[in-house]
Amino acid sequence: MMLTTTALSREALLERANAMLEAHDDYFPGLQVDGVEQKGDVLVFNGNFWLDEQGLPTAKSTRVFNLYKFLATELSKQYHLA
Repeated sequence: MMLTTTALSREALLERANAMLEAHDDYFPGLQVDGVEQKGDVLVFNGNFWLDEQGLPTAKSTRVFNLYKFLATELSKQYHLA
């Protein structure tokens, strides 16, 4: 079965993604996505990964990665970049 997705602009996708982040239980102030790319059927979101001064992951890094994955999973089912 082939799913049909709706085309959205980059700005509209980022707005929707950031609203979903703010509503998520794992959200923390300052977390947001500032980019999205289409990789095949998957929307890949990016933003700050909360690295330390040496560029190493912090305690927030895993949480952020999981939230970006959540966005990709949920929004890729519904939308593609226009």
